[in-house]
Amino acid sequence: MRESTIARNYAEALLALARKANALDAWGALILGVSDAVKSDARLENFLAAPQVSASQKNAVLEKAFGPVLPRMLVRFLQKLVHNRRQTLIPDIAVEYSNLVDEAEGRVHAQVILAREATEADRAAIARSLSERLGKTVVPHVQVNSTMLGGIIVKVGDTVMDGSVRKRLSMLRAQLNAGTAR
Repeated sequence: MRESTIARNYAEALLALARKANALDAWGALILGVSDAVKSDARLENFLAAPQVSASQKNAVLEKAFGPVLPRMLVRFLQKLVHNRRQTLIPDIAVEYSNLVDEAEGRVHAQVILAREATEADRAAIARSLSERLGKTVVPHVQVNSTMLGGIIVKVGDTVMDGSVRKRLSMLRAQLNAGTAR
């Protein structure tokens, strides 16, 4: 199986545990924190990946490090990953978990590109408009591209909605050229 499929399967198991604890978002923040710790601390990452360190030693370290701060079921989940030799997938599992929670909550993330910085009111209006259009709660991630003339470009998954001035001018040019070709 591909690693992304395996990570998604583990994320689904984690989602089931989080639902039992009635804490989807809290567990998302926790698994993201563990993921960030693994990615940012080379010693921890190397320790977890080291084949010469036994699973029981790794699990003891996880218990000592995370036992006091994480829910018991989450620590046991991490230990199960070690037992199954999937601990290197923790960052991927965190991403997949976040995706699953977004799906469950009816949320999508949109990359929004603007020509200038947006005010909070602009961001709220963009989110509201996109939510109405897509029928889901949209979380906009706004970026500024100063090379744009104006307008907006929105990317949601594989879908691109280009409302930039450059695109509109290009369409107008194509219509004018089509009209003069007759």
